[in-house]
Amino acid sequence: MRVDQFDFELPESRIALRPARPRDAARLLHAPLSGPFEDRVVRDATGLFRAGDLLVFNDARVIRARLNGVRLRETPEAGAVAVPVEATLHQRLTPSRWSAFAKPGKRLRVGDRIRFGAREDRACLLGALDAELVEKREGGEIVLAFDLAGAELDRTIDAAGEMPLPPYIAARRPEDDEDARDYQTIYATSQGAVAAPTAGLHFTEALMRALDGQGVERRFVTLDVGAGTFLPVKAEDTAAHKMHAERRVIDAATAASINRAKAEGRRIIAIGTTSMRTLESAADEAGRVHAGDATTDIFITPGYRFRVVDGLWTNFHLPRSTLFMLVSAFIGLERAHAAYAHAIAAGYRFYSYGDACLFWRASN
Repeated sequence: MRVDQFDFELPESRIALRPARPRDAARLLHAPLSGPFEDRVVRDATGLFRAGDLLVFNDARVIRARLNGVRLRETPEAGAVAVPVEATLHQRLTPSRWSAFAKPGKRLRVGDRIRFGAREDRACLLGALDAELVEKREGGEIVLAFDLAGAELDRTIDAAGEMPLPPYIAARRPEDDEDARDYQTIYATSQGAVAAPTAGLHFTEALMRALDGQGVERRFVTLDVGAGTFLPVKAEDTAAHKMHAERRVIDAATAASINRAKAEGRRIIAIGTTSMRTLESAADEAGRVHAGDATTDIFITPGYRFRVVDGLWTNFHLPRSTLFMLVSAFIGLERAHAAYAHAIAAGYRFYSYGDACLFWRASN
């Protein structure tokens, strides 16, 4: 499909720079399968679910993946030359290696040494973090081999790094201490994501208890969300776009619960596009979800046959993005554009810190 079919005009005033407080005070757009859209509030979402529904959350925890440092390179003319470098970690490759998106990527070359410094405003300073650039890839992506590995590297990244706010927020304000709390779900446990599974940011302990009380089941999967989720689609046709691979994990108990719910005719609701992609990529043709630790680069566009998910709770996404394409595949392109037009006209807040929407799957 042509990528411009997923374009729409979004006023800058609709981009949320801070989340709603409390989290469940955010607005919620409910889109029934047919009929008018419903304007609601997240804390009242219990009325949209029923006993036996199974909600699937992504428990990925965001690390401080944005690192600032300097490239250290000796030249005959000038001696040691230091060039500022920003690297956003993207995917762990080994205990000591990460792929990353770097600025300025074009000025870096294989063999460069980069020193990332610990932040002076943190109480615990673990010193400098050194890495060697060992590979350059397309689109400004590089591979860094750090001098540390495993848990020691993780602790040092946490001391030296910053919360990797999405570019549409980071370009308009700096990261601060509030983001360390705001850009993390309340149930985040699995360390390794470099972007938040933002649909889950709306959930509070009170809302979770209310859902428990009405017999709604919940399960957790893991998708280590990569920075590639924010990369623009540069191709003119969706067939020419390639997704970045991300690690996904589903344990045996979770897979069994999902398969049992499907067999009993109960609804499966993905909390976020990351949960959706995890489930759909782990399902066979019959819609049975398989447990495992693997990677996925599934790209869902209109025409895709959904095998597992009946409902999708998500945020409002960028024009021409792979996430809006997924929504369009789930509810239909025309319905998706109508929902977003309604949200814009009604003053909903968009993107990672914005409001939520709940969609139900159109017939495949």
